[in-house]
Amino acid sequence: MLFASLTLFRQPLTFVATKWQTLIRVAGDPYRPELHYMRGPGPKWRAKYQASRVNRGL
Repeated sequence: MLFASLTLFRQPLTFVATKWQTLIRVAGDPYRPELHYMRGPGPKWRAKYQASRVNRGL
């Protein structure tokens, strides 16, 4: 009787435990990709297009 009742609770308990572990793993992940994106053109881009802007002014 005790074994049957434990078997009935095993599947839902496993499901809840798995979801809880996933939540803890995702919430504790320190990686924030928005901090690593480029924020505009770099110096090579400016050097290339600044020269073309100066030449257009003539």
